[in-house]
Amino acid sequence: MNDEIKQRLKWIDFYQETGGAGVICLRCGISRPTLWKWLSRYQKDGVDGLNSQSRRPHSSPNKKITPEFEKLILSIRKRRNLGARRIQSELIRNHQIKLGLATIHKVLKNNNVEPVVIYRRKTENKRYSRPIPGERIQMDTCKIAPSLYQYTAIGDCTR
Repeated sequence: MNDEIKQRLKWIDFYQETGGAGVICLRCGISRPTLWKWLSRYQKDGVDGLNSQSRRPHSSPNKKITPEFEKLILSIRKRRNLGARRIQSELIRNHQIKLGLATIHKVLKNNNVEPVVIYRRKTENKRYSRPIPGERIQMDTCKIAPSLYQYTAIGDCTR
């Protein structure tokens, strides 16, 4: 018998001796619902009822992904190389299936699908260069003081 079970058995013995739940709870530092829970388990199953029980649900009724949905998501990914957001819109538009992005991403991750990588080449900056001086001029104005301005002009040819 482990320490937890011994402790819970002590609580129950104290309660059966005194009959006052408030005194037991104050003395042992537990809440009344906790005392009632262990007392009812002890009355129902005896000492075996004092073991800690798993809180895991017995079933998951809201499981969204069926094997058919998983196949569909993977086939869309394979055919079109789309990311989770585009797969989501594809499923809604063509198959009337609404799944969250996290769900689609989880399916892709569980099946070890590599992320979509798109390499985009950086476009070159377009420089304006005119061959004749004065054909294209860039101007700038700067206020230096009240009623005192500085004007700067740069020609594309001379720069």
